[in-house]
Formats: sequence, C-alpha cells, structure tokens
Amino acid sequence: MEDYKLSKYPTFYAIGLSYHKADADIRGRFSLNEDQQKYFLKDACENGHDGVLITSTCNRTEVYGFAQHPYQLIKLLCHYTEGDVEELEKVAYIYKNNHAVNHMFKVGTGLDSQILGDFEIIAQLKNAFKRSKKANVDNHFLERLLNSIIQASKKIKNETNISSGATSVSFASAQYMLEHVENISKKKIVLFGTGKIGRNTCENLVKHTANDQITLINRTREKAEKIAGKFNLIVHDYKDLQREIDSADILIVATGAQQPTVLKNMVEAHPGLLILDLSIPRNVDPEVEKLTNVKLIHLDYLSQLTDATLERRKSELPKAEDIIETVQDEFNEWLETRKFVPTIKALKGKLKEMKENELDFQSKKIDGFNQEQAEIISDRMIQKIMNKFAKHLRTDADDSDQSLELIQKVFSLDKIQK
Repeated sequence: MEDYKLSKYPTFYAIGLSYHKADADIRGRFSLNEDQQKYFLKDACENGHDGVLITSTCNRTEVYGFAQHPYQLIKLLCHYTEGDVEELEKVAYIYKNNHAVNHMFKVGTGLDSQILGDFEIIAQLKNAFKRSKKANVDNHFLERLLNSIIQASKKIKNETNISSGATSVSFASAQYMLEHVENISKKKIVLFGTGKIGRNTCENLVKHTANDQITLINRTREKAEKIAGKFNLIVHDYKDLQREIDSADILIVATGAQQPTVLKNMVEAHPGLLILDLSIPRNVDPEVEKLTNVKLIHLDYLSQLTDATLERRKSELPKAEDIIETVQDEFNEWLETRKFVPTIKALKGKLKEMKENELDFQSKKIDGFNQEQAEIISDRMIQKIMNKFAKHLRTDADDSDQSLELIQKVFSLDKIQK
C-alpha cells in the first residue's frame, strides 16, 4: 500500500519507545502527562496533522499520526518531554502504514504488553482518542481503526484464555506481596497516589490480601475519598504522608509526578520498609536503593514476574493472532473502498446535474409536466445506478483502478486523485 490518502499528509506512522528497549528511567524522560499531551495535540493540529493519538503509560510512550516525515512527530515528542532526539534514536521504533496499523492492533489487544494479555491498555487508547477528538486531530481513519482494535480486543478476551493469571502490574504487585510478605493481612499498607494504577492496585489489594489496614493518600483528597468509600478504607491528607510512612510496613507509590515524591530522608530512619514504585517516571528517589533498611521494588521487576499460567497464556497466542488478522482484514477492506469515494461522489453529482438539465428541458416542452413525480422517479434511478457502480467496485477489487478510470472517462469527470 503506497499511502492511505485520508489526510493531507501521505503516511500513517507509529513512533515510540517501550519496555522492550527502554528502561524505566528512559521511559520516564519521554513520558507525557495530560497537560503535555494536550499541548502536543494542539500543536499537531496547528501544524495540519490529523489522525494523531498519544499513549503514555508505565510501559510505553507512543505517537500515532499522519505526517510527511516521521521527524515531524518526533520533534513534537521531544519538545514536550525531557528527552532529546539522540536519546530517542537509541531505543525508538518507527512503523508506517500497514506495519503501524498492525503494531497498534498488537498493543491494543495486549499482545505487546509487558505482562501478556494486559487489557488495561484498551481503556487507555479510548481515553487517548477522546483527547484527540477534543483537540480536533481525529479523523475517520483513526476512529475506524480504534473501533476495529476494540472489536479484536473484546473477541480475544471472550474467546481465548490469554488474560488468565497476572495480566497487569497492579495484579502483579498484589501477587508479589502475597508471595514475599508474611501475614500480609496484618501489615499496614500505605498507597500514595490514586490514579489509574493506584485504583487498580487498591482493588487488587482488597480482593486478594484481606487487609483492612490500607491507607490512601493523594494530593487531591477527594479522589482518594471516592476510592476509599468504595472499599471502606482510611484516607489521610497529603500533609500526613511522612507520619503515615513512619508507621507503615509497606509503601506503594503510584503518583503521576514528573519528579520523585518520596525522598531518601523520608525513609532512611524507618526500621524496615518495603516500597513498591509503580510510577513512570520513577517517583521514589533512586538514592533510596542505597539504604539497607528499605527494600525498593520497581514496576519493571514486577512486570517480569511469571506465574503458573504464563505458558498456558502463551499457547493462546495463535488464536489471538488469528482474531487480529481477521479483524484487520476487515479494516483493510474498508480502507480499500475509501479510494472509491471521490469518484462515486463526483459521479453522483454529474448524474444529478444531468437530471436537473433534463427535467428543466422537459418541463418547458411538456404541458402539465409533473415536476414532483419526475424528481422522485429520477432520484430513484440515480440511486439504483449508484448502487450498481458501488457494488461492482467492491466485488471487483482487482480491476477497481481500471473501473474508476473508465467511469471518469465516460462521464467526463474532473481528474480525481485515487
């Protein structure tokens, strides 16, 4: 496929970095918070880009969109993050057109997740599309593509067992504590940060640890109270963070800050503390790792944990890939028909012009000419003719280019870009 011809720019790109080659520190330098994404999309819109979507999660940062050259999108990514082009070149991947579409299918269905079968990504893609739409950088291509990925994701979740076992960092963190902390139900756990990962982690803790000593802290207390009310947990103000850390057995950090929020001096006097940092970028100061009284576990380590069901989930990959192939073929069929649209529209306009001229001529020539009936009959004939042409183009895809040229030639249509 030469290009998608659905944008002023010729090529659809997927540009990003992920856990495959970039460690947590590098991913943190290229992460985008909601405000940065908003300004990125605004800038992309002002530069004429469309079909643009951004994902920035703990495992990856990716930009999808139409561009003349990938550097146009790379430049924006580096502008709105702390990373630079030289850093990005060492770990980034760039896919275009069919390869970009295929990559987005694998990401959206959990096949490229750090924990195989992680379906949290599909909700993140939906939210990303909402941001794109609000910024006016969405288009029909991106909307149709995302809907196809959602369809594939649902089918994989319902028709395979690829999501059995640990399928997210939030579950893996609960699993780690169950396996490595004795009497977990009696330990005091402080969860700092109640965003997406924090909420999911909290739910997994309540479900799997039977612990009723979980304390939630968030910079915005109302967000923590909303979650606490659902699970009947304790909430403390952000100003109480130090006091709560001092009395905690386990500290889980899931904030979205761009700089460390838990510093070495905050935990160095603790008699023994387990910290799980689930944030990207890291929100626990790396200096904490030097302390002998503190054990610091980062999400990259949790993501590498395997459970007894991993091999069984891997065996489901062929089924999942077959589902993706089927849904992606349907998307490509839709995409193929898009090239017919300009000619079909032009043909309909030409037939309507011919109709108007003929009705005007006959109304002057025939006494008692019934304009209303003539309009109804001629419009129905035009629609039948259009249906015939559209059906031929869809069913005879191999010769569609020749058919389009013939239609343009016979009806003297203006030159139309395929």
